[in-house]
Amino acid sequence: MGLSSLDKIIALQRNPANIRNLCILAHVDHGDQEYLLNLIDSPGHVDFSSEVSTAVRLCDGAIVVVDAVEGVCPQTQAVLRQAWLENIRPVLVINKIDRLIVELKLTSQEAYAHLQKILEQVNAVTGTLFTSKVLKERAEEDEEEEEKKKDSKTLSGDQVYDWSARLEEADDSQLYFSPDQGNVVFASATDGWGFSIQQFAQIYSQKMGIKAEVLLKTLWGDFYLNAKAKKIMKGAQAKGKKQLFVQLVLDNIWSLYDAVVTRRDKEKVEKVVTSLGVKLLARDLRHSDPKVLLSAICSQWLPVSQAVLLMVCEKLPSPLEIAAARVEKLMSVGARRFDSLPEQTQELKRAFLQCSSGANDPLIVFVSKMFAVDTKALPQNRQRPLTHEEMAQRRDLARQRHADSRAADHKGPTHSERTPQEGPPAQLDTEEHQTFIAFARVFSGVAKKGQRVFVLGPKYDPAQALSMLPEGVSASGCVSEVPHLSCCTMESLYLLMGRELEELEEVPVGNVLGIGGLEVSVLKSATLSTSPACPPFIPLNFEATPIVRVAIEPKHPSEMPKLVRGMRLLNQADPCAEVLIQETGEHVLVTAGEVHLQRCLDDLRDRSVFAKIEISASKPIIPFRETVVRPPKVDMVNEDLGKQHKIAIIHQVKEGRSSATLHVDSGGLVTLTTPNRLATVSIRAMPLPQEVTSLLERSAELIRTLEQINMSLREGKSLDISHRTLEAIIGLKTQLEILLQGRKWRNAVDRVWAFGPRRIGPNILLNSVEGYQRPSVWQCLGRVVKAGEAGAQVIRDLDNSIVSGFQLATLAGPMCEEPLMGVCFSVEKWDIQSPASPQHQDSLEEDSIAHGTLEDSKVEGSSETLEEGATAGPIQARRRPEAASADCYGPVSGQLIAAMKEACRHAFQAQPQRLMVAMYTCEIMATADVLGRVYGVLGKREGRVLHEEMKEGTDMFIIKAVLPVAESFGFADEFRKKTSGLASPQLVFSHWEVISSDPYWVPTTEEEYLHFGEKADSANQSLKYMNAVRRRKGLYVEEKIVEHAEKQRTLGKNK
Repeated sequence: MGLSSLDKIIALQRNPANIRNLCILAHVDHGDQEYLLNLIDSPGHVDFSSEVSTAVRLCDGAIVVVDAVEGVCPQTQAVLRQAWLENIRPVLVINKIDRLIVELKLTSQEAYAHLQKILEQVNAVTGTLFTSKVLKERAEEDEEEEEKKKDSKTLSGDQVYDWSARLEEADDSQLYFSPDQGNVVFASATDGWGFSIQQFAQIYSQKMGIKAEVLLKTLWGDFYLNAKAKKIMKGAQAKGKKQLFVQLVLDNIWSLYDAVVTRRDKEKVEKVVTSLGVKLLARDLRHSDPKVLLSAICSQWLPVSQAVLLMVCEKLPSPLEIAAARVEKLMSVGARRFDSLPEQTQELKRAFLQCSSGANDPLIVFVSKMFAVDTKALPQNRQRPLTHEEMAQRRDLARQRHADSRAADHKGPTHSERTPQEGPPAQLDTEEHQTFIAFARVFSGVAKKGQRVFVLGPKYDPAQALSMLPEGVSASGCVSEVPHLSCCTMESLYLLMGRELEELEEVPVGNVLGIGGLEVSVLKSATLSTSPACPPFIPLNFEATPIVRVAIEPKHPSEMPKLVRGMRLLNQADPCAEVLIQETGEHVLVTAGEVHLQRCLDDLRDRSVFAKIEISASKPIIPFRETVVRPPKVDMVNEDLGKQHKIAIIHQVKEGRSSATLHVDSGGLVTLTTPNRLATVSIRAMPLPQEVTSLLERSAELIRTLEQINMSLREGKSLDISHRTLEAIIGLKTQLEILLQGRKWRNAVDRVWAFGPRRIGPNILLNSVEGYQRPSVWQCLGRVVKAGEAGAQVIRDLDNSIVSGFQLATLAGPMCEEPLMGVCFSVEKWDIQSPASPQHQDSLEEDSIAHGTLEDSKVEGSSETLEEGATAGPIQARRRPEAASADCYGPVSGQLIAAMKEACRHAFQAQPQRLMVAMYTCEIMATADVLGRVYGVLGKREGRVLHEEMKEGTDMFIIKAVLPVAESFGFADEFRKKTSGLASPQLVFSHWEVISSDPYWVPTTEEEYLHFGEKADSANQSLKYMNAVRRRKGLYVEEKIVEHAEKQRTLGKNK
């Protein structure tokens, strides 16, 4: 290792490039074949799992690295899940086995049992993913068979049911990790060694005279070597024998560590070196650090690079072996099924499978992310070494200038004295010294420098484009009127070699490359193609959820343009970061966690690629949710509440509101009338079961697809829905019907009006208006709703106003203007009164006098006449309210939106309100010495331990806890300080949890005063969070700055 200062080492650790994706190219000679490998390295921290998502899309296989001590961590599960979703094949590397020897002091037999458990844990995750897939496919097949039987109507006699899960029939032979299959490598990267059992099978087949195939099947498992019979027998554990893997592999490695690291026995080391046939340098033998000698031996005996590369070459597929299912999945966006795509689009599947690279084959490239590099680091701007000819020319020019200057000294003044000396060329503005490079892969065709391509947006429809574009159109003649389609030029192509770039003229199919010149056309990811028939690829699967927000502003207001530009570039460069501008004008940065947040802030402060200015960041903006719960039966000290609490809530709702327009009954039904007294709505708020809320939250993307389908149906567009999407929608509806049981939820699923907020949230609007039938959100399933009466058609024109008011109400609740979650609003009554009715005539006359004219209440041009006093059940409609005379309150539709919003807020307040907080799942590995301090830190930050278990054979405890996101900032640093670095937490966003305490509760009885004090604000966690959010948003906070101002204030002075 070269000489380096501490500052340089710290700079290397803090280098932002060290936590981004790195791509290198490897050329491997393996037998008679040569391989070209693109290796993309991804960070291991859970906050940067988005970098894994961008890398997995470009790959054909994945190398999953697992710590031999810690085992399967949350990030390991996330990586395996992402590899499964992308249909790529993983291989396993169990790293840091040296820690089992040096730190945990395990014997070779104990280490074997420990490695077996790690393999079981990894295979358990894989098996769970496989089982869920098989069961889902079986459910789809069963539903198809039932539909066929219903259509044929041949159901008769006894019916035979197949209760098997068909897991036995599914082929999982190549699914799991097993050393005898060659997809597992045991390694210690820090010491430079690694091996698969194939290597030892080859070694011992020559020494022992046993076939390598036999050793390959028996080196891992419950087999042992019978020295007398010279046979490999089964049943090592039952007979108390050492397993073959322990005897032939682990014992040798343990002996090497014992001789080199533990005892430092030079004689034994020389024997080991001689037996292994390793050649060592004299300086390695004399080195004081035993790790240097160990690395020198192991890197020649069992080089880790050779083991991993051989496993990759033999077990991971090439681009030619891409699965047809993966191709169809990549090309099937949203609700479209593959066979519903145009014929030209389906023909592209052949180009994918064959990795076509002919001159007439279409180019298909996927850009997974954009990353910024310094313009000076580009190959065309980098200084290159001079050739011999160029050096000779420069030498001749220098001699000529020297001779001319000497001759000029004798003749007169020099040229520099006659003319003013030219200064150095003015340097360009460093703010523009950055370039965005697209991180991409060629799936078909050959990418060429300067080539024009189509940029396909996520909503691009190839069928629509093919109908609008002439046949045979190319990207050079791009038509701007095609929606979600643009064109760009690939100005430069680069070979990615770590942090170095090498310029290329063309890149063939199957390779990873960098593309310059796309920063204007591509924001984060995109699909590029020379064929307009190519569909956009499905969006990336991100495991991390951006949840932590901060407001950012520059310390010097004049540098605001630099900050805005820097945040825009950061949003483009980071696949998981989001940049928002709030209504207040604040620039907000949203990240996945505290580490990710700190990385982004450092990028803005220190990297010239982004802003490189001094910035001020607010305290983290923590998201909360508002909800309602069932009325509690006891108060904070377990006393019966009775009806006093409910009456107090109703009085609180009525306070500050005219009783003429608002009415709240004892059951929580809120009735609100619009200001012009023409429309009245009655709303009731109810808490949704927790299972329903979780289901809606998990199904957000499916609900989004459902809303897009319904919108297309409302616009009269035909849409081919894939069978998979249709089955998923039916499954969602069926699950809701199962979960919503009881009298108050009777037929509730068929009456779902909308979801909110933003039409995809975990809140429900129910249509409980008697006599009003309208299409529900499930109209795409084929159920047609009758038009109903004429009055219903009049009200249906204002249907969107009810939905809009519901969306606004669920977007910002009354507690602290945070979104609602798990609330069902039921519209019990909705009346539209005629402005000509007697009870409203007086108000209309007043409004007309205020405007200066008295409008006629008759609708001009209307052929429909209704008799006075005609009603349609609870739905009362005399004529269209939009055609009514104008009043000072604005259109009826706008008044109805405001009334619906206020009615939902008051109905929410009529129920027991609670605050929901985002929770992290925290996994901690700690020793018994610091276990008490771990519990202390968790308890201080409102954490809750779910369970703990001790790892067998060690003194390590694995603790699983939940922690509020609001309490997580600075948690890792405090944790490391309290435990002296012996424990480190891994925080992953898990769920939303209801805080049990009522934020509006105040003590009323003597017992409550005695237990909580007069204000009871110290023990109320939800009140603390609610006031903090209201204070940050500038809302009114009910607190006293000065109490008992008449009392004398005495301050003691320390003398």
